[in-house]
Amino acid sequence: METLFSWIIAGAVLLFFVVPYWLANKRKEAKARAAKARGPMFSDGPRAQHPQIQADYCIGCGACVAACPEGDVLALINGKASILNAHKCIGHSLCAEECPVGAITMVMATASAKLDLPYISAEMESSISNLFIAGELGGLALIKNAVNQGRDSVDAIASRISALRNGASDADVYDVLIVGAGPAGISASLRAAEHGLKAITLEREEIGGTVVKYPRQKLVMTSPVEFPLYGQFRKTTLTKEELLAFWEKVMRRADLNIRTGESVETVHKEADNLFHVKTQNNIFRAHTVVLAQGRAGTPRKLGVKGEELPHVLYRLIEADHYTNQNILIVGGGDSAVEAAMGLARQQGNHVTLSYRRGEFSRLKDRNAKRIDEHMRTGKLEVIFNSMPTEFSIGKTIMETENSFREIPSDFVWIFAGGTPPTEFLKSVGIAFGSNATK
Repeated sequence: METLFSWIIAGAVLLFFVVPYWLANKRKEAKARAAKARGPMFSDGPRAQHPQIQADYCIGCGACVAACPEGDVLALINGKASILNAHKCIGHSLCAEECPVGAITMVMATASAKLDLPYISAEMESSISNLFIAGELGGLALIKNAVNQGRDSVDAIASRISALRNGASDADVYDVLIVGAGPAGISASLRAAEHGLKAITLEREEIGGTVVKYPRQKLVMTSPVEFPLYGQFRKTTLTKEELLAFWEKVMRRADLNIRTGESVETVHKEADNLFHVKTQNNIFRAHTVVLAQGRAGTPRKLGVKGEELPHVLYRLIEADHYTNQNILIVGGGDSAVEAAMGLARQQGNHVTLSYRRGEFSRLKDRNAKRIDEHMRTGKLEVIFNSMPTEFSIGKTIMETENSFREIPSDFVWIFAGGTPPTEFLKSVGIAFGSNATK
């Protein structure tokens, strides 16, 4: 009797705890399988580093799925890890680190996906000897990647600088010239100081690069990263303000030579085997160059009437400067959504977000959840399948699926991406594509 009673209790526990868990996983897997069967909304897959899964070794533990901070990049399908939304991967590599059996390796995108990316060697060197590329300019998003590449490129320079100097000592020649003072450029600058190299860093705007332009409290890192001379940030998340505060501390170092307001116009390797770097103010000479200026480039315009008006903007610096305003955001990526939510939190603002597609599809998981909550609670309005046709002071004419609509808009922000500095790289002579050689 006691044995029967024990079996009944065990069965009840099984039904109450285990079965719901099993059913939830089955529903999640069915949803993932259906999403994979539909295929991606966009044909382009990962453009740079992404996971490659060896199914024969995968044990289906789900550690990789749980580790990814970007949401549904990976999923368990038929008991195996599978790539569900490759386009959302930005190369964290946490999935590979968490896999207990080593079934995941990080690989680069196919050659066809990299045709618009510059050739980079394993040492971060371009097709031009002693000219290096670090950060998102080479196709990898993620601040951690930029920091690591800035460091690694200067390590390669330090290993060959004696041969490049060839015993000469010219006071006007730098060992390394770094273009850009964002994550990759700052990391490269610190590493150069650590190696005792004579270095200069040129930045056209302000120190921090595009990070400075992020909305307030935006999460900029979701995994630990190690900065030269300062060691590892062990926090798993870091906001814009925390990172900028660190950089401000870094900039007080006497052994860093960073000049702002220096926009690089040309980079040429001359007959003296030195790089001649021309800005609007000066000409610098260096044995090596690290290009770390990012891919954001010039904001992309829509070609809409009235786009040149002063209330139509392309970057949001501080959301709290705007209160009691009618605001229109145009775009459907993370930058647009984060700006819309940041502005919607400010007192008295009425925020409308216009997106040309029928649904969000490329958002970070945390942003997708937050924008859903903002829409559900009426904190902001989202108009899908819409496109502005004319901007004027105080209002925007919007084309929707079935009609035209007038949207009150004291300010408009357009987040349509940027024109990458491809032409600049080609003018330098850098080759593109994975098959390029020096």
